Amino acid sequence: MIARDDDATEALATAATAALHDAANAFDGAAALARMLGAHRRGALCEVGFWAPELLERRVPDGDVFLEVLTPEAPLSLVTSRQMARFRRTLAPVARVEAFCFTAVEGMTPGTRETVGSFYALAWRDAEGAWRRILDPLAASLPFGAFAPAEYYDVASMQATRGDRAYFAALRDASPGGADPVKLGPAANILQVHAPTATAGMTLASLARHIDMLADRVRRGVELAPADRVFLGYEAVQLLPVEPTTVYEAGPAFWSEIESGGDDALSVDLRRPDTTNWGYDVVIAGAAAVNPALLETGRPDELIDLAVALHNFPGAPKRLIFDVVFGHADNQGLDALNSHYFAGPNMYGQNMNYRNPVVRAIMLEMQRRKVDYGADGVRVDGAQDFKWWDSDAQTLRHDDHYLQAMADVVQEVAGVRYRPWFIFEDGRPWPQEDWELSSSYRAVIENQRDDDVFQWGPLTFAHNTPFLYTFWLSKWWRIREMLDVGENWISGVANHDTLRRGTQINPKLNINTRLGETRMEILDKAYDNAAVQMLTYAALPGVPMDFLNATARASWGFIRNQDDRWGVKIVAEEAISLKWQVDEYSYSRPGAFRRLKDLGFETRDQLARFFDFLPALVDVTGYDLEIIAKLLNDVDPPLEGPSPYDTTLLKRVARAWMDDMHDYCNVSGYLEHLGEAQTAMMLSLREFRLARPWLRRNLRAGEYFDYRRPVQGAVVITGYRRSPDDREEVLTVVHLEGDSTGAFDPAHLCPPAVAGASVDAWRVRLRSPQIGADYEGGELVLHDGMGVVLTRG
Repeated sequence: MIARDDDATEALATAATAALHDAANAFDGAAALARMLGAHRRGALCEVGFWAPELLERRVPDGDVFLEVLTPEAPLSLVTSRQMARFRRTLAPVARVEAFCFTAVEGMTPGTRETVGSFYALAWRDAEGAWRRILDPLAASLPFGAFAPAEYYDVASMQATRGDRAYFAALRDASPGGADPVKLGPAANILQVHAPTATAGMTLASLARHIDMLADRVRRGVELAPADRVFLGYEAVQLLPVEPTTVYEAGPAFWSEIESGGDDALSVDLRRPDTTNWGYDVVIAGAAAVNPALLETGRPDELIDLAVALHNFPGAPKRLIFDVVFGHADNQGLDALNSHYFAGPNMYGQNMNYRNPVVRAIMLEMQRRKVDYGADGVRVDGAQDFKWWDSDAQTLRHDDHYLQAMADVVQEVAGVRYRPWFIFEDGRPWPQEDWELSSSYRAVIENQRDDDVFQWGPLTFAHNTPFLYTFWLSKWWRIREMLDVGENWISGVANHDTLRRGTQINPKLNINTRLGETRMEILDKAYDNAAVQMLTYAALPGVPMDFLNATARASWGFIRNQDDRWGVKIVAEEAISLKWQVDEYSYSRPGAFRRLKDLGFETRDQLARFFDFLPALVDVTGYDLEIIAKLLNDVDPPLEGPSPYDTTLLKRVARAWMDDMHDYCNVSGYLEHLGEAQTAMMLSLREFRLARPWLRRNLRAGEYFDYRRPVQGAVVITGYRRSPDDREEVLTVVHLEGDSTGAFDPAHLCPPAVAGASVDAWRVRLRSPQIGADYEGGELVLHDGMGVVLTRG
């Protein structure tokens, strides 16, 4: 039986009152209260807290506010696509302290890996007798998404059984002076991963199993295949966001109440969440939980399992980095959170109200709870979007104090207190028109207290197109900055944003056709380029990051299948990626683009002709779907494929494109095509960097980096680095674009001022795949994308 414990409830109310009255300021009080919000297990009791200022605004009396507990009458299965479930509904009175509601109840079932727990929400009755709900934004488990009642989950038990406790104990033991909390520094390099397209299983559980399989192969010393190598040689894995994202705008909902059996029973049509998203379309609510669409079992334990698999990797543990999105909320967030969370609309949806002390405290508490899954680092998306309105100056200001507060949050995992490594994506003054020129990419680095704060560097930010002629020389001024101040930048040209932007470029521009015979090959080689990677890993400062879909030469794009209103427009903007990423053979393969084929687009050419018209019609009609459909029906000669077009059919085509592209981008479909030489060289290059952590630092006096002058039709760059103890020198010579060079000896490019010992002392350590394994030095001819790394000492 569900029953309120009056004494425990009163104790919660007393503690909340003390937090409000005794705190030094409003934020400190809110921070103390934020720790109490959500559902927490205290022995046999469940203590629950909500922030509900809307109840005060609506003048809802105490007698109309309750904790609603929904207990399944039969065991639920979270691995079933759809089910009808009946819940016993119990209402427990709450104690109210200003805008906060608290209660402690016994009888609720805590969720575990094996058991689905009780569901809950804050329920209130309006003046007409209708029941309304306030959902828990700080929930630990959301099996049916952020727009459904939360599951009461036993987080403490989940943490107590994690299998990487020794890893965290080792962090504490290795901390200088026994620091508490331990401060974690930067990784040597990063693999960026979108979990739903990283494995055929498309879940965090399947990714964890894949990491365990790789660990077993490494442990047994078996010969590595190309498919293994693209995951190895990294010190850290950074996941694209794993927070709950938007849901289907036009339905179906994952939690649909179809029948009420009075006040004590409820029947619900439950659907397993199956949205696809690249991760950045968040609603903020539920940010402390895991996106249920990524969970094979519906249990948040899967995220800890992944952390454990990485931390226990043989040889050297791999770190886990979370990518968090708190700079904006999709407009759907308005249906999940009260109005106090928002500061007004922006290009993504809604600005967050960072100046409200309770909102500020809750968002930092969401972050703390999420990172407590065991992340070693945190990447903050869109840090330039954290702004507030200065009414005195009548201007928007960047909230650098909030960014510092994010970096100051102390985590506790397996009894070890620590502060993670922080990375910020911040392109301020973006979206100012001249942001690419005026952004220093150092605003957060220069404002934060820690000396190991990182930002995404200029070649890692969006709008980088290394497959266009003159790209490298046009970015030379940025490369020079990397040499001088780049040691706290994330480097590399391939990530989720740059690869996506690359597929949106008009293929009629000045494309570097020397990279490949087809557009697909050009794109693949531009973002998985031996010469560029040699530059990044053997010559440039900073921390290199690779995107799995780029190194696996898998496709990638904007993936989001929830839109109803804007879905057709989004697909029109993405349509050009068909020209870059899909050829006739890829489209014709059995199982590929099956939804579009079922609609009638039997060939790529049929789809391509439709996509030739769609973007123009979206533009000229002002996105009027009815007019677009009419004009498509009037095309002469008629379009092949589905017909006649109407608003509904256009939306079906848009949804089919998104779902088919999600499948098409899955890395598992590309691994069998990876080359032996390319993957072996790239792995060796990553291991080369891991063995030389000093390469992360800015260039020192006596080191050298420049391109050949005169250019003579080819961008040939030489980088010379020397270890701080002067025991080793590294010489990197790469050809980035242009005509082939004449025959020359790369060792002779070592600057005379630092040449030192005989040229014959240089040893070839790494060669691009086009250079034969028998090359041990001397003259050679370099073509686009080729390079060598030599060492001496």
